[in-house]
Amino acid sequence: MSVMMALGPYRFALSTSAYQQLKRSIEYRWQAQDRIGNNPAMQFIGPGKEQIGFEGVIYPEFRGGLGQTESMKRNADIGQPLLLVDGLGRVWGRWVIMQIEETRETFLSNGVPRKISFSMTIVSYGED
Repeated sequence: MSVMMALGPYRFALSTSAYQQLKRSIEYRWQAQDRIGNNPAMQFIGPGKEQIGFEGVIYPEFRGGLGQTESMKRNADIGQPLLLVDGLGRVWGRWVIMQIEETRETFLSNGVPRKISFSMTIVSYGED
C-alpha cells in the first residue's frame, strides 16, 4: 500500500482514505512596540501556530470500508501528539488532531453510505 501521509498509526492512502486537498497555514507573531512621536515599531517574537487541513472522500464499497473515520476518531481520542510523516519520508514532527468532520451521503437501502466526505484539522504540537 502506497501511503500519502501517516499520522501516528493512521494512514492516508488511495486504498483507504485519500485526501484530495491538503491546506497548510502558518502564523507569525509580531508585537507592536509603541514609540513617542513615531509609529509603533514591529518586533518579531517568533513563529505562531502551524495548521494543516485535509479534505477527502471515502467510497466504502470501492476500498477502505466504513471504519476509516472511526479510526481517525480513535487516534484523536488518545489525546496525545502523533508523529506526522509524508509519503516521501519527510518527518513533520508531532501534531495534535483538533477536529474531524464527516458527511455521509448516497445511502443504500440498509442505511450504509456509498460516499463519505471527511475533513481533519491538525495543529503542530510545538515541541521545544
